[in-house]
Amino acid sequence: MAETAIITRVLDSVQQLDAQAWNALLASQAAPTPFMRHEYLSALESSGSAVPQTGWAARVVTLWQGGELVAACPVYAKAHSYGEYVFDFAWARAYAQHGLDYYPKGVLAVPFTPVPGSRLLARTPLLRAALVRAVREWAQAQQLSSLHLLFSDAEDLAACDADGWMQRSTVQFHWSNQNAGGAGHRDFDHFLSTLNQEKRKKIRQERRKVHEAGVRFRAVHGPDMSAQDWAFFYRCHERTYLEHGNAPYLQPAFFEAMAHQMPENWLMFVAERDGQPMACSLIALDAAAARLSAGSCDRDTPQIPHIPQGTAYGRYWGALERVDCLHFEACYYQPIAWCIERGIAHFEGGAQGEHKMARALLPVVTPSAHWIAHPSFADAISRFLDREGEGMAGYLQELQAHSPLRQD
Repeated sequence: MAETAIITRVLDSVQQLDAQAWNALLASQAAPTPFMRHEYLSALESSGSAVPQTGWAARVVTLWQGGELVAACPVYAKAHSYGEYVFDFAWARAYAQHGLDYYPKGVLAVPFTPVPGSRLLARTPLLRAALVRAVREWAQAQQLSSLHLLFSDAEDLAACDADGWMQRSTVQFHWSNQNAGGAGHRDFDHFLSTLNQEKRKKIRQERRKVHEAGVRFRAVHGPDMSAQDWAFFYRCHERTYLEHGNAPYLQPAFFEAMAHQMPENWLMFVAERDGQPMACSLIALDAAAARLSAGSCDRDTPQIPHIPQGTAYGRYWGALERVDCLHFEACYYQPIAWCIERGIAHFEGGAQGEHKMARALLPVVTPSAHWIAHPSFADAISRFLDREGEGMAGYLQELQAHSPLRQD
């Protein structure tokens, strides 16, 4: 019997696809994250956060076999390079200097979300390779200057490499809940004991400053967060963006959708002084971390699984008052302490920020893949990436030489 033909369809929105089918395909991937869920991508569109008016024109390239969705990925035709966290502004300037248009370009990513994970959702490696070809052929038909696969996993990168895409590396800073024996840390002090004396002292000093300022924290899992909690978060989030001269990328309706459609994937740390909330951070949880968060746990008698599991993601924060070191406490120390308490394996601190190493988040290479339509520019960018890669290797060596971990 002849094999059923594979049909390519390019849709205008992930909302045109069945959520259950999309999420099932995502769950079968090597590195699924909550940010690729149908609900998350849909909320980016329906809230007006990632739409053509903000420079993100969504498309979904899909492969079908016998009426079944067997491969898919979101692609955004973009008129700018903001909200990506892998910087190509110099490439755009070079195009402009030669009288060429760099925009629109195509981005295979989750808008405003620099979190590594699967992007090219496919049932098999052969289907993933077919999906890469389908995306490239669509980009050529649309006369896009380029395609950029950002913060993806090894299987996606291998498929792009086989199709002739160029690879690039950046660095993020992640924390792992693992001691020398492979098990999770017993408590925060046990974690501190793995650091060198200078870093232990610095972290204790920073935490003491916040405590002595009268700030206390409470952690609230998404299902227990009230409408007032979400409203307070957005008030803090917006205030912090505006203080830096920008409006938030994400609209209030996006977080309203998260509260209703994905509450289990969110955790808020609320800072209070004299019983009044004054700052907060919002972290995301993968499926395993969400399950552990939902379980009972006594802070005085931590119940840590023998092998930590799951990942938490540092995402957003904001404050209505200024307190020295509050950002570090809300965004790093509270989440790390919570991960230790719950037996969570990883906490990803997000894009950029060497200051995170002083808080025991270690450098991790985060690769991307790039296809350039113009042959001469493809050659020039390839040479640039070779030089950049050599510099990145040296940068990593320098970072590793300043590891916060004890060396004995």
